[in-house]
Amino acid sequence: MPAIQTSNPNPSRFLQAFTCFFGVILIIAVGLFKYAIDLHSLMFLCLVWAGLNARYLGHTFEGIRGLMSDAISRALPAIYIFILIGMVISSFMQSGTIATLMYFGLDWLSPSLFLAIGMLLCAIMSLATGTSWGTVGTLGVVFIGIGGAMGIPLPIVAGMIVCGATFGDKMSPISDTTNLAAMSAETSLYRHIYAMLFTTVPSFLISLLIFIVIGRNYSESSFALSEIASIQLALEHTYRLSPFITLIPIIVLATLSIKKVPAEITMSISVLTATIIAIVYQGQGGVTVLNALWLNTPGNTGIESLDALLGRGGISSMSWTLLLALMALALGGILHGAGFLATLLAGVISRIKSTTALIATTICSGLLGNIAMGEAYISIILNCQLFREKYEQQGLDKSILSRSVEEGSTMTTGLIPWTTAGAFYTATLGVSVLDYLPYAFFNYMNAFVSVGMAALGIGLLGKARSAAVNLTD
Repeated sequence: MPAIQTSNPNPSRFLQAFTCFFGVILIIAVGLFKYAIDLHSLMFLCLVWAGLNARYLGHTFEGIRGLMSDAISRALPAIYIFILIGMVISSFMQSGTIATLMYFGLDWLSPSLFLAIGMLLCAIMSLATGTSWGTVGTLGVVFIGIGGAMGIPLPIVAGMIVCGATFGDKMSPISDTTNLAAMSAETSLYRHIYAMLFTTVPSFLISLLIFIVIGRNYSESSFALSEIASIQLALEHTYRLSPFITLIPIIVLATLSIKKVPAEITMSISVLTATIIAIVYQGQGGVTVLNALWLNTPGNTGIESLDALLGRGGISSMSWTLLLALMALALGGILHGAGFLATLLAGVISRIKSTTALIATTICSGLLGNIAMGEAYISIILNCQLFREKYEQQGLDKSILSRSVEEGSTMTTGLIPWTTAGAFYTATLGVSVLDYLPYAFFNYMNAFVSVGMAALGIGLLGKARSAAVNLTD
């Protein structure tokens, strides 16, 4: 609903909703894939188009602006995280935390098992901390450096990181999206997680197997051992590498996350810890370290690719991502607040007859919501509201609704360039969404597994079956 409304707008009709949404998709598709226009410019055109459609329905300018502002204000916590992640990466670079993990990681990990082990470690960290962003911003940056040194293409490495990080974001009981989906579907948290096990575990294991097979193409004979030795030597000359000291910031980050300390506080303490280590232990100048929190500078190791990696981070490095996210959120505010999405989906929902079609439509609707609104949170809430009655009519437990919504929303948000997650992953890993998308096997395979199991009647918790499964908060 608009925050400020000075007239009574007409309700959106299906044709109007379809025209508006199709126009948004057309602008992005043609502009991005045919003419390679920057996404910010395309988002501006989409905002104008959606605004004109909302105005046609009778929304005033003040009302439309209110819709955009409301959407942005609801996502303020994510915006704070954007800023803090930039400082976390920069301070971890300055303190030698990332360098230490890279140095010892190159010793411990073999190229053939790197992708599989990396996916498992990312999954464990995201499961323990409940955040895919924190996992990508820490372990993800490390694995990008290690994978590049091993000669593994960065899009494959980035796809592996996104797969592992998304697993915890979907399954962790302390993940915001996991709790939001359960709450929005009005089911218990652990019943929701139990329902997701049926589709998530097989999808994860299949993806892990694929990465094991891919990893066999990268044995020690396929990359230069001397290059890795050169990288380790350069790290030794640039930093003081002591796991007992330089790993303190990431230990603090993981510990506070597991203890459910708010993300903003956790990251702030981690940044301060890393900053102190950079000044006291690494001997960096205080002014240099503090300036790096805004804009980190490339390293000075003499290895170009390593220097670029060590120069990552800083608040300014997130500006492209942050501005895109704000524009996408504003667009989502219009599409949702003016009723275009609800009207579009309502026309489809009324025609659904089978359980398989219902689950497939729910997943597609989650993807549609991410595309339109640039954020999984609103998509989760909206789709739980829209599909709740239909799931009850089919005799399905609410946990199947929450599971399907997560598989359409949480799992796909990192696969769309202009969502907050997609833009963040690109900015953090230095690999575009379209480049790593083919290798994010877990993220899109989960949808196919879910629909396939629904067609076979596997993992469908009906009301009677669910009542027998005594899982509560």
